[in-house]
Amino acid sequence: MESTLEMAGSLLKTSSMSLRTKLLHQMGVSLYNTSHGFHEEEVKKKLQEFPGGSIDLQKKDDGIGILTLNNPSKKNAFSGAMMLQLLEKVIELENWTEGKGLIVRGAKNTFSSGSDLNAVKALGNPEDGVALCMFMQNTLTRFMRLPLISVALIQGWALGGGAEFLTACDFRLMTRESEIRFVHKEMGIIPSWGGATRLVNIIGSRQALKVLSGALKLDSQKALNLGMVEAVLESSDETECLEEAQEWLKQFTNGPLEVIRALKKCVSASKELGLEESLQTERDLLGTLWGGPANLEAIARKGKR
Repeated sequence: MESTLEMAGSLLKTSSMSLRTKLLHQMGVSLYNTSHGFHEEEVKKKLQEFPGGSIDLQKKDDGIGILTLNNPSKKNAFSGAMMLQLLEKVIELENWTEGKGLIVRGAKNTFSSGSDLNAVKALGNPEDGVALCMFMQNTLTRFMRLPLISVALIQGWALGGGAEFLTACDFRLMTRESEIRFVHKEMGIIPSWGGATRLVNIIGSRQALKVLSGALKLDSQKALNLGMVEAVLESSDETECLEEAQEWLKQFTNGPLEVIRALKKCVSASKELGLEESLQTERDLLGTLWGGPANLEAIARKGKR
């Protein structure tokens, strides 16, 4: 018979795993807080000093959102204001209960050239750099955990921080003439928005090391061969390629809202949690669907055949 001590240990283990799962996957929970020396309000004040551009969000009735990086005069480089707005849009998407999918794109046929150099120069000391790193890692981790199937639509350049952002999406599509490049080495740094870690998960450590240490220019064919992108689009026209991307995404978002969102949560859990915790998350999500409207309707439909 299991001893009281063993039972208590087992209970504590299960409890701690459940707590960790909840902390990792409860929307709105960030990686870093004051216990890590991160003071979000101080970072926000500094970022407000660098205006320019916008992050635009369109939420469509079919459950597909379109997030646009809009700073075309600077090739959609992220200003401080845009970094703040990105967090605001992520919070808005966390509260969008009707959403199933999301397309991330840049305005005027360019994805993003990374960070605005004015902000980079002004935030020149290591403390500022690490604080900005934590801010953007928080934002993009929350973005990655959204229960929306996301795809980056890459037109023109995706450089530096722009390349990092697209790794936070579930899928990537490129136009024929576009290019992805992690230029961090040439700036004397490494990726700071979580891009290196996510790149390893996408293409493996060996290829990621080549891409990062070589600052390789990935055209659409190279990116496709590496497994970095899912497809190269037929059109390069801004309107037409957006339509192509929406059509491509539909194959994954067609279906009951609650099922699509649960599938994304399930896969997100498997990427971040250990086996036991991931299986428990899968079990808990199943419990929200089994015997539910979509399940009963599907069973009834199959029974009529």
